[in-house]
Amino acid sequence: MGTEDMVNRERYGMGGPGGPEGSPDPGPFRPAWWLPGGHLQTLWPVFFRRRRLPGLYRERLELPDGDFLDLDWTNGAPEGAPVVVLLHGLEGGRGSHYLPGLATGLRKLGMEGVLMYLRGCSGEPNRSARRYSGGSSDDLGTVIEHIREARPGAPLAAVGYSLGGNILLKWLGEMGDHSPLAGAVAVSPPFQLDQAAARLERGLSRIYRRHLLGSLKRAMAEKACQRPDAPPVPVGTLARLRSFRAFDDAVTAPLHGYHGVADYYARASCRPYLGEIRSPTLILHSTDDPFTTSDAVPSLEELSPQVELELYARGGHVGFLAGRWPGRPRYWLDQRILAYLQQTLRGAPLSVTAPG
Repeated sequence: MGTEDMVNRERYGMGGPGGPEGSPDPGPFRPAWWLPGGHLQTLWPVFFRRRRLPGLYRERLELPDGDFLDLDWTNGAPEGAPVVVLLHGLEGGRGSHYLPGLATGLRKLGMEGVLMYLRGCSGEPNRSARRYSGGSSDDLGTVIEHIREARPGAPLAAVGYSLGGNILLKWLGEMGDHSPLAGAVAVSPPFQLDQAAARLERGLSRIYRRHLLGSLKRAMAEKACQRPDAPPVPVGTLARLRSFRAFDDAVTAPLHGYHGVADYYARASCRPYLGEIRSPTLILHSTDDPFTTSDAVPSLEELSPQVELELYARGGHVGFLAGRWPGRPRYWLDQRILAYLQQTLRGAPLSVTAPG
C-alpha cells in the first residue's frame, strides 16, 4: 500500500493488513482507478448503487416528551444474536445508499440490525418542535437503553454515518466507562461542525449544501403547517437562509437549546469527546472528503486508546469504492465494517464472509 492511499499509517493505527482472499477482512482500502477524486467516490454510489433492503419490521418508540422515534428491525436473527444500531446521516434514512448492503451483510452474519431514524426522517413528521441536530446524542441513548431492555444479554454495537457518526462518537464520549457497546464504527464524521459548514460553501461541495439545505428547509416548512410554533423564524424567512451557518443560527440552535450557532457547533461537535471513549471504536475517514476539511481530523493525542482511526488519502464521503471495473464495483466500506463488528462482537471468524 503506497503512501498515496493511506495517510500516515504509523500515526493513525489500523487493523491488520488483511487476510488471504476470501477472508472477511478486506485489507486496506485501495480506491477504484475509475473514480478519481473525492466527489466521484461520494456521488457514484448515490446514483448507481442498487438499494435492496432485507425484510424489515417497524417499531415506534414513544418518548417522554410526547414525540416518537421509529426503528426498523431486520428479520431472521437467532435469539441472543448481536444487535447493531445503524444511524444515518443528515436528511438520510431508509433510502440512503450505504444502509442496504450493511443491513444485508449483518443478516448473513447472524446479527440483527436496527435502523434508527432521527426525528422526522422516517417518512412522517415528528410531533415536537425540534427535529434533530448534530448533538442529538440523547435520542441515541434512549434507543440503546430500549434495545438493552428488549434484548437482554445480547451484545450491542452501533454504526454511524456522517452526521450520525458525529452523534455516535459524541454519545460514546459522554458515556465513557458506562457505554454498553461492545463495538462502534463511525464513517466520515465531520469532527468539527463549523469546519464542515464552511467546507460546504466552497467549490463543488456547494452542490451538497444546496441539496441538503433545501431538504432541511422544506422539512421545517412542512412542520410549520403542523406546528406553527415550530420554526423560530417566519416560514418566509427560511428561503433567505442560504448557508448551513445561517440555518443553524436561525433554526437549529434555538430549537435545540443552544445559544447561537457558535455554541451549537462547539458543543455538538464530536472532536472534544474522542478522548473519553471507552468502547472499542473504529473511525473510517478520508482526507479528500468534500464535506469537511483535513484540519478537522483529530491528532493521535486526541484519541482514546480504544479508538482506531483509519485515515485514507482517497475515499470521498461515505464512498470507499474499490474494484477494477465500473461493472463490478467492490463496496469495501461494508466489508471493513462487517469485519470489525465480527471481530469485536464475536471474537472469532464466522463461516460466512462479508458480501462483495
